[in-house]
Amino acid sequence: MKTIKTLGVALLSVLLLSATCYTIDLETKTLLNGKINLKIPKSFEIMSEEMLKFKYPSANRPTLVYTNESGEINVALNLTQSKAAQNLISIYKDKFVETFKKNYPSAAIDKDIKIINGRKVGYLELITPAIDTEIYNLMFFTDVDGKLLICSFNCTKKNIPEWTSVAKEIMNSLKVN
Repeated sequence: MKTIKTLGVALLSVLLLSATCYTIDLETKTLLNGKINLKIPKSFEIMSEEMLKFKYPSANRPTLVYTNESGEINVALNLTQSKAAQNLISIYKDKFVETFKKNYPSAAIDKDIKIINGRKVGYLELITPAIDTEIYNLMFFTDVDGKLLICSFNCTKKNIPEWTSVAKEIMNSLKVN
C-alpha cells in the first residue's frame, strides 16, 4: 500500500512538473530577403496588416512582425535606412539607452554589446508601462548591408517568466548572411 501511494505521489509530481515546464519550439527562418537567419517560435505567424497598423500606428512601424495568436507576444524586425557598421553599434546602444531613459525614467535598463555569430550586437532589456499592464522588451540591433537592423521581442508582464529565456535564445540565434 505504501509503495502504491509513493508511486502515485511520484507520478503526480512528474505530471505537475511537465505541465509547468512547457517548452516553446523555435525554428530558424531566413528573413529580410535572405539577409538574416533568426529563430522564431514555430506557432507564430506574420502579423496581419490590420493588427500591425493598430499595434504600431506610427510611420516607423517594423518591416516584419511575427506574433502569437493573441498578439500579446511579438518578434519584430526593422531594417532601417540609418547607416550602420560594426564600429557604430556602441554609439547606437548609448543613443537607445538615452532615448528610453528619457521616455521611461523609472525603467531599469540592462544594456550591453555581445558577439553573436561573429558580429557585434547591442541590446537593451527593460520593462515599460502600457495602458493596462507592463511590457517586457528585449531590443537587439546590428548592421546589415550598411544599414541598422533593429529586432525586438516583447510580451506582456504575465508572460515574462515563460518567455524571457526564449527571448534571449531568439537574440542569440541572430545570424547575418
